[in-house]
Amino acid sequence: MNLPILQRMVLAVLTLWLVSLLIFVATELLPGDVASAILGQNGTPETLAALREQRGLNQPALKRYLQWLYPMLHGDLGRSLTNGRPIAEDLLPRLGNSLFLAAYAAVIAIPLAVLLGIASAVWRGTLFDRLTNGLTLLCISVPEFFVGYLLVMFLSVRLAWFPSLSMVSPETGLSERLYHCTLPMLTLVLVVLAHMLRMTRASVGAVMSSSYIETAVLKGIVNWRIVLSHALPNALAPVINVIAFNLAYLVVGVILVEVVFVYPGVGQLMVDAVTKRDLPVVQACGLLFGGTYILLNTTADLLAMWCNPRLRHGR
Repeated sequence: MNLPILQRMVLAVLTLWLVSLLIFVATELLPGDVASAILGQNGTPETLAALREQRGLNQPALKRYLQWLYPMLHGDLGRSLTNGRPIAEDLLPRLGNSLFLAAYAAVIAIPLAVLLGIASAVWRGTLFDRLTNGLTLLCISVPEFFVGYLLVMFLSVRLAWFPSLSMVSPETGLSERLYHCTLPMLTLVLVVLAHMLRMTRASVGAVMSSSYIETAVLKGIVNWRIVLSHALPNALAPVINVIAFNLAYLVVGVILVEVVFVYPGVGQLMVDAVTKRDLPVVQACGLLFGGTYILLNTTADLLAMWCNPRLRHGR
């Protein structure tokens, strides 16, 4: 393993540790605690103190961080403070739902974005290019939750094509699951499509203006062969990076989308845990999101090094 790849992997591990520290500090700064959330107005100072002592909430922050991090390194996510259940039992089914939704959106968004980006680069300055640029700029400017509400208003309320709530269970079949997840999928596709399309257009367009592409055109090589065989391979590195970034968003940035459609994913679980001040669940969800983001971006960097040999060697 050469030095740049090793450095990138070590950097990923250090970044994940810093993310875990940041998550723990951020959850410690949340107002209130789980004891007050559980007992509510019925809690007396004595019962609150007893519950905090029972749940280990009175221990120093550093000790609680180490007690949380060490089992996490061994795959033990801990137990929920509100119901005492292992967090993994609630998190893993929700993770499957979030990954299903992310994969559903990625299967449609990635090929569509790459194809439209290549077409915009090839037909730069045409009506098609201007339309795609305008639509992508509009999608980038609008928050995802607003896109979701617009889709609910038009496709669910007015046209009654899809349900407004994406309620699924382990017993839900594939076709029914796809149907119920269509609106959150479309929301995610519209949000991530714009970034990938614009990066593909810019990257392929920059390569298409190179001198060796002009030489290939003068030789009479077919246009689609020039794009696929000459332009696209040399434009892959930034395209791979933006695809990985948006794949990370599909997994990590689905919190608002899941809340809008009441979809039983990790994002909805995290929001519920914040409401209940269930800090171990919030920390486990946050670390899962951070780890996913770091993993996908590290994978993108390694793929970029594989596509471009110059990146595999130090300068």
